[in-house]
Amino acid sequence: MRMKILPPTLRNPKRYIAFELISERELSRDEIVSAIWDSCLKLHGECETSNFRLWLMKLWRCSFPDAVRMRGVLQCQRGYEGKVMAALTAAHHHSGARVVFHILGLSGTVRSATQKFIKPSKKDKY
Repeated sequence: MRMKILPPTLRNPKRYIAFELISERELSRDEIVSAIWDSCLKLHGECETSNFRLWLMKLWRCSFPDAVRMRGVLQCQRGYEGKVMAALTAAHHHSGARVVFHILGLSGTVRSATQKFIKPSKKDKY
């Protein structure tokens, strides 16, 4: 017997946070995910962070001469957006490098978050 797919009305609603990361050195995707999780765990603890259902959807490297800047879209569960954004802005160090997260905006879909806040050009890819 095959399992049925959960209908959209019963799935957990999601929100997408567009952010910009500025760091001293270039960070890999795994290091960025680790920085996000570390900041959430430090601020809210394990029990609260497990409810966030965080997932890094997309990541772009932006070309700026002065610093390493990356933009991305982070998925989280609806109702926890404020706590996730607070944890992101509280992060300031990771792996010996200073990092700063700027929240660009909040959206209901990945497409609208990308079009409204990220606005990637064809040469900005990760």
